[in-house]
Order: sequence, then structure tokens, then C-alpha cells
Amino acid sequence: MVAVLWLSLISCGLWVTWSYQNTPGEQASAPKYWPLTSRIQRTATQPTLVLAIHPHCPCSRATIGELALLMTHVQGLVNANVLFVKPHEFSESWEKTDLWKSASSIPGVKVMTDEGGIEAARFGSRTSGQAMLYDTNGQLIFNGGITSSRGHSGENEGRSAIVSLLRADTSATNETPVFGCPLFERSSEKPKEEFCHGVHQK
Repeated sequence: MVAVLWLSLISCGLWVTWSYQNTPGEQASAPKYWPLTSRIQRTATQPTLVLAIHPHCPCSRATIGELALLMTHVQGLVNANVLFVKPHEFSESWEKTDLWKSASSIPGVKVMTDEGGIEAARFGSRTSGQAMLYDTNGQLIFNGGITSSRGHSGENEGRSAIVSLLRADTSATNETPVFGCPLFERSSEKPKEEFCHGVHQK
């Protein structure tokens, strides 16, 4: 009986972990056309990629790793931008975590502080790791995540779709689930202070 109970508890724990890792976050309601009020510099000669990140989200380490792999395949083909969402009241450099450093080191990628989450909100982003790709005419052609589950690195539909769109101008997939921590408080445009399984620091 003890062995059966122990195995049941282990199975339950594994199921909870698996369920958490494979439950996507809220998908972005990304505008179909580039928001004219955005501070991000869109170019008419290259598609523009926007990736929204919570700087303290542990799930997003895998996303930044996938971005690095993606850029090795599309270097010179895309204007890539990473937004690090930061609440107004937090101290300067709060957003400059290891994720910031990793993203900054990727050739061809521009990083910027998104004070108050204004830019992320303009693109309808709700979850850390949300990627949006706009073509040279400013039309949305991809909306989703570039990992297959929370914190999981490896081949995935999102990365493959973006590479295909940039190299061949076509893809069988234009939307994928996004896995990461919430960027904003529920039913609010206030950037979320806490993150998955952690405690924030001001």
C-alpha cells in the first residue's frame, strides 16, 4: 500500500510538472499592421521581428537561446528587436539581467528597455517569449512562441516558421503557442512584477 501510494504521488507530481511545462501562456492580440506609434525602427528593406521578454522569467532563457539559433540562419535577412518589459517604479537596470546580456550578445539583435510595457502593449503582447514578425509592408506574418514548451530548447514550429518566412517567403505555420511568464497583471496593462516560481526585486 505504501509503495502504491508513493508511486501515485510521484505520478501526480510528474503530471503536474508536465502539464505546467506544456500549458501555453496568453497569445498576443497582435495588430495586423505595424503600429505607427511604435518607437521601434521598422525598415522597408527587411522584415521586422519583435520579441517581448520579462527580464526575470526563467522560461525565457530557452527563448533567447532559440533566438540565437534563429539568427544564425537568417543573419542579414531581418531587423530583430527584443523588448525587455520594466515596471515604471522599479530601479534603473532592474531589467538588465542575464537574459539582457545574452540577447545583447546575439549578432544582428537590438535590445531595448520597454519602460512601463508601453511597446509590448502596442503589439498586444501578454506573455514573455512572444514573437511577432512583420513583412516589409508592415503586415503581420507570424505571431507566436519560438519554443515547444516552457523552458525547453530544441527544434520547434515557431523558429522553423520564421526561418522559412525569411528565407523562402512562405510557411505552413503562421501562429504557434507561446510559453512563458505573464508580462502584465491580469486584466491590467501594468507590467507584472513577479515571475514563474520566483520573487521579484526592486
